[in-house]
Amino acid sequence: MLNLVSIVIGLFAFIAALVAFIPLLGWANWIIIPLAAVGLALGAMSSSNAGRNLNIVVIALGALRLTLGGGLF
Repeated sequence: MLNLVSIVIGLFAFIAALVAFIPLLGWANWIIIPLAAVGLALGAMSSSNAGRNLNIVVIALGALRLTLGGGLF
């Protein structure tokens, strides 16, 4: 059950991270990364790795976008 919740959070965060790649929306990653971290914690508590791995990818994508945008844009 925790894995399913983690996957749902991860999918929502992934879609939001894709939207945050639009110029001037990079600030949204400051919200997306903590959300994905919650999903990562839930995925780590489950017996399956799919939710955990999805949230790791979303965190990496958000961190890359913040790095490219200088932390704000």
